[in-house]
Amino acid sequence: MDFGGINPAVLIASLMVASVPILLAALGELVVEKAGVLNLGVEGMMIMGAVCGFITAVTTGSPLLGFLGGALGAAVLSLIFALLTQVLLANQVATGLALTLFGLGLSSLLGQGYVGIKPPATGVVPLGPLADIPGLGRILFRHDWMVYASIAMVAAVWAVLRFTRMGLILRAVGESADAAHALGYKVTRIRIMAILFGGAMAGLGGAYVSLVRVPQWTDGITAGAGWIALAIVVFASWRPGRVLIGAYLFGGITVLQLNLQAAGARIPVEYLSMSPYLITILVLVIMSSGKGRASLNAPASLGRNFHASR
Repeated sequence: MDFGGINPAVLIASLMVASVPILLAALGELVVEKAGVLNLGVEGMMIMGAVCGFITAVTTGSPLLGFLGGALGAAVLSLIFALLTQVLLANQVATGLALTLFGLGLSSLLGQGYVGIKPPATGVVPLGPLADIPGLGRILFRHDWMVYASIAMVAAVWAVLRFTRMGLILRAVGESADAAHALGYKVTRIRIMAILFGGAMAGLGGAYVSLVRVPQWTDGITAGAGWIALAIVVFASWRPGRVLIGAYLFGGITVLQLNLQAAGARIPVEYLSMSPYLITILVLVIMSSGKGRASLNAPASLGRNFHASR
């Protein structure tokens, strides 16, 4: 049944696909911020993952290698951020912004010869009779493997942070780096590993954009998805389960505005196009206002550099 020319089952299925890039990037950034590091270079890492993943997939003919290439490319870029902020103690905010600008420029250079090329298709997971269930089959059982992997990553990150020693150490470093160092933990090493993980996740999200979401390469293909991912971490109060909700919310806004355009809505196209970013700004303002619950859940050492000699 359609409502105003919009099929709800198709809308929800499209929402799940549209949410994958920002969900992966936001999960990675959540882990980074749990370690006490603020990396504003998510957009730059995502677009590097997009171009590296695209080039790898086109060259090898393998979407899987494309995703691995995207994760590796963004992780290398995040390593630069890690060395500058954790070893040379550069300002995290300024370095993150510079990382985004560098990633945007480098991706444009690397992708010049790949405009207009189609990448190898990422197939749908064959789930047999489940895919034929009326309504539910279209929504849940006709997706590529990255959609299911992104949901599994939410559960994995939640379990690691809540129930494992590794998660406890990571949270301790984010709450008080000095106390964690006094207990004998290698704060700088832990933070660098968290940054590399966040970079790889952002790279996977970027590769998904260029290989599945918009299967082609164009400059600026991520279109601000990294900034939305940063907003979702705040929106989610640094909790993995809420990241999933936030990603689906913002993915739904993006898909809805596209469907409204296709359905011939009388709302001006410009208003529909800017709606996801307007909602992002509103969420950041509301969730960071004064004594909101989100500010109380932020890691205590977030954005503060650490040096063992202090």
